[in-house]
Amino acid sequence: MSYFLGVDIGGTKSHAMIADADGRVLGFGHAGAGNHEVVGYEGLAAALGAVTGAALAQAGLTAADLSGAGFGVAGYDWPCERQPTLEAIATLGLPCPLEAVNDTIIGLLAGAEQGWGVALVAGTSNNCRGWDRQGNEGRVLGNGDAFGEYGGAVEIVTKAIQEVGKAWTRRGPQTALSEAFVERTGAGDVADLLEGLSQELYVINAAAAPLVFQVAEGGDPVARAVIRWAGEELASLVLGVVRQLNLQSEAFDVVMVGSTFRGGPLLLDPLQAAVHAEAPQARFVPLTTPPVVGAVLLGMRAAGIDAANVRPALIASAQAALQGQPPNGGNMEDSVE
Repeated sequence: MSYFLGVDIGGTKSHAMIADADGRVLGFGHAGAGNHEVVGYEGLAAALGAVTGAALAQAGLTAADLSGAGFGVAGYDWPCERQPTLEAIATLGLPCPLEAVNDTIIGLLAGAEQGWGVALVAGTSNNCRGWDRQGNEGRVLGNGDAFGEYGGAVEIVTKAIQEVGKAWTRRGPQTALSEAFVERTGAGDVADLLEGLSQELYVINAAAAPLVFQVAEGGDPVARAVIRWAGEELASLVLGVVRQLNLQSEAFDVVMVGSTFRGGPLLLDPLQAAVHAEAPQARFVPLTTPPVVGAVLLGMRAAGIDAANVRPALIASAQAALQGQPPNGGNMEDSVE
């Protein structure tokens, strides 16, 4: 029997999963941050060792038993980062074929039925990458506001705070966001809120994004405009990738990854309308399976295996395992954050 390793390295947590050639999940591992931008390449190597070791132990396997491995690595954004990333992976001593990609791609592989299309991330910040049928890659820069890429929670909150500032200085309309942020921070009034934010006495971060959605759902025109702006900005990321890959006339999945998409129609309607104006056959699909599933599929591809047929079984096995019902009889419920 052949066995395959998938690893998802993130900025706050990392996961590993091992499955066999039939798509049966045999082991999980989890650890903390592995993004080299957060913990350095030594930290990346440490996270890789921790998650892989735990998954192998639970599966009752060794590295020598693996036939392929796939790695989705947060922070691996540019060609100059490939060599140090592969050097960190090499510390695992894997004898099998392997591939490493930006972690956005494993979300695509996990969520796109055809194994290609576009993955759109809107969590704390944003990212977007895609593959066409031939495996050519399109991408945005993945550095948020540094390169004018918006739509994640931190950008939504920043935009909302800017609107509060405009309202106080009479450069824009009044908004219920002002009192909502005053209440959230415990500020005395809007002036105190703005002064406190400028002096870093108050902090309003990405965790406040649900509050912006709440105010928007209450009918506040300014908050609604902020959410609509975020949806249109996310659409611009998708369309950039679509144009790079010439997908305008194709039917493809846009895999939506991240908690910001829970915002519902106020965000999704302008996002989808803007994309469909140029790519009318795009299908918007929320990612409902762990991205690490995509890393396993990448590992199978690295080994020269067409993983399309095994994908449904792998997804079902992973979901059952995460629900504490692993088909191979072990208890994996506590193995994944």
